[in-house]
Amino acid sequence: MGCIYSRVCIGDNCRGSSINGDPIIARNDVAEVANFSPSSSDVEEGEIRDQLNQLSITRDSEAGIRRLARVSAQFLPPDGSRIVKIPSGNFELRYSFLSQRGYYPDALDKANQDSFCIHTPFGTSPNDHFFGVFDGHGEFGAQCSQFVKRKLCENLLRNSKFRADPVEACHAAFLATNSQLHNDVVLDDSMSGTTAITVLVRGRTIYVANSGDSRAVIAERRGKEEEVVAVDLSIDQTPFRSDELERVKMCGARVLTLDQIEGLKNPDVQCWGTEEGDDGDPPRLWVPNGMYPGTAFTRSIGDSIAETIGVVANPEIVVFELTQDHPFFVLASDGVFEFLSSQTVVEMVAKFKDPRDACAAIVAESYRLWLQYETRTDDITVIIVHVNGLTESASYGDVLRNPVPQVVEVTGSESPSTFGWSARNHRVRHELSRARLRALENSLENGQTWVPPSSAHRKTWEEEAHIEQALHDHFLFRKLTDSQCHVLLDCMQRVEVQPGDIIVKQGGEGDCFYVVGSGEFEVSATQEEKDGEAPRVLQHYTAEKLSCFGELALMYNKPLQASVCAVTKGTLWSLKREDFRGILMSEFSNLSSLKLLRSVDLLSRLSILQLSQISDSLSEVSFSNGQTIIDKNEVLALYIIQKGRVKITLDSDLLSCPNAYSLKPDIQSEDDVQSGKELSIEKPEGSYFGEWALLGENIGSLSAVAVGDVVCALLTKEKFESVIGSLQKISQEDHKSRDYSRNYEFSSLDKVQLSDLVRVFCCFPIHWARDPQISLWTFFSGRSGERHYIPLTALK
Repeated sequence: MGCIYSRVCIGDNCRGSSINGDPIIARNDVAEVANFSPSSSDVEEGEIRDQLNQLSITRDSEAGIRRLARVSAQFLPPDGSRIVKIPSGNFELRYSFLSQRGYYPDALDKANQDSFCIHTPFGTSPNDHFFGVFDGHGEFGAQCSQFVKRKLCENLLRNSKFRADPVEACHAAFLATNSQLHNDVVLDDSMSGTTAITVLVRGRTIYVANSGDSRAVIAERRGKEEEVVAVDLSIDQTPFRSDELERVKMCGARVLTLDQIEGLKNPDVQCWGTEEGDDGDPPRLWVPNGMYPGTAFTRSIGDSIAETIGVVANPEIVVFELTQDHPFFVLASDGVFEFLSSQTVVEMVAKFKDPRDACAAIVAESYRLWLQYETRTDDITVIIVHVNGLTESASYGDVLRNPVPQVVEVTGSESPSTFGWSARNHRVRHELSRARLRALENSLENGQTWVPPSSAHRKTWEEEAHIEQALHDHFLFRKLTDSQCHVLLDCMQRVEVQPGDIIVKQGGEGDCFYVVGSGEFEVSATQEEKDGEAPRVLQHYTAEKLSCFGELALMYNKPLQASVCAVTKGTLWSLKREDFRGILMSEFSNLSSLKLLRSVDLLSRLSILQLSQISDSLSEVSFSNGQTIIDKNEVLALYIIQKGRVKITLDSDLLSCPNAYSLKPDIQSEDDVQSGKELSIEKPEGSYFGEWALLGENIGSLSAVAVGDVVCALLTKEKFESVIGSLQKISQEDHKSRDYSRNYEFSSLDKVQLSDLVRVFCCFPIHWARDPQISLWTFFSGRSGERHYIPLTALK
């Protein structure tokens, strides 16, 4: 969610106000923020004070509940974040938030299933404040997350123990909300639901309730250098946790990855762990005799079918005391933590003074990493709360505090006693998913890659310098490589505007990012007032300010929340969303490098994932015309010619080496291969030589000279083996596989009966895969995990 115009107002939402006591819901209908802080509410200060005093006197829970819907999402203050004071601790909370809809190529209009709520204060006490993130899933996930964020707050405030025992009240509220969702006549939660992570701040104490795999993290300063360390306030409830795995299995759940379900891996052997080499195929929960529901978490609200196999709503509740060593805490959906660790998130937040800027940076980095490793992105939601002005009182400082969060056991919490808070959250992914690998494979085979558009206007060096300066510290472009930056500059198109021209219009759709080249532009939005709608000028953009706007339009295709109009004649440089995504994905695809590597015979049998890893180890070397590349010395690396031609001089005896594939195709005449004769060949652009160096072989000396300007990509044996391992060992295994296919006798076919196949089909799904080298079809037996091979003729 958020304004999509500039760094100054990222995270803004349409203001909701009340007319005759009726709530006005924000256009984006995502955030529900009730804020009675004088700095961010439209209500007069005196009226706020009277309302709070009356609430405190009556202690009426219904009065607090009525407040939940009175004020919807509002524009943030000029500094981009909101501030609320906590009287009992004499400190303040400064917070901001951002929710980014996911990018799904096959469902571009898919709703953002994430939602969140912020209530400051919460209920009747100015010392209580509530933050929550809800990540919906399933067909009705968006509706479930909206339902839960509303009902959970109401149930918590209505609970009779809310004041005296917030732990018990939180636990009861989660269960009551779960029951209400089950019983709702409109929503079908049989295969839909939502995870929930909530934080109740009561003075210095915070209560964290978690059901699912969203996460809360607090920063802690440690040591003399005050290093900022992440302390997890929740541990993801997934099958990666041994205690949760044990619990759901006792409830009858089958826990298998998709590879196991499809027969690509043995279903009887646990093939996952906590290693970082996760390719996006986590363990999932399935009913004993069916292919559903496939949840990757072990707790949630809703999911009535999954509840039968142990996916419960019971939250794990943590109590934590704030000190002056805790500068901020973060709540976020798993869209953030898929590729960013808790520590990385904390370090990123620590770099920004304003939580609004930190929210924008985290969402942008998460989005970038999703596109790098996947073909889509998840919904991404984050709330960041700064704790300012908290000091240690003498009495409080003497209290012995535990160094880790305290898990409070509640009756029926479903948590085995074996679980300890020393457990860490599942490590972040850094492997390409199967979908991403398939996309790379298709791009290599079909040549369907993103091609940058031709620039309609050439840019002067002054214009390029201005654009680079405007984007230099921008959170969205900070991680681009030099080559990406060059492509980005080429993709930016000039837009000439006249006074009065509307660049983007509130309520419309936008898909471009703009850098102001010259002129002045006005940002305005129409807001609800007591006397009707009234336009409000938010700010002005100029080239002198290095203004740019529309960064979230590169990722977000929701109605715009403000308008930008030209005040004077001017120039804009625009970047389309599709080009921005193409720049990100093309860089990480490394298609040109992958194609070159695949052309090397010795490497042609490596997987796309292996080739992608190798491409990161390539180094680039340039040579001028006539410059010696190799001078009668041993070749120590694989050379892939990316530009120009290379003249190679060698003795014909070197051709006897079986691994010098790159030299043999260039010999046309038998006279050329006479023993002892010196040969001269030219290798064109896109060819290679020196592949034998990857095997550690020295076939003899040869010389290589650049013909014209030459650029070569180099891969040494050391770099290759550090990523993939020994190529000689890989080659030996490949030869064994081919020998096996030639000598294979199909005696084992007698063991495979039709009744076995029928039994397999009935009790366990089968994935048939043809091995082109062996000419067999293979499958796993669902009962024993034994691999069976069947000749193709047997399936005709």
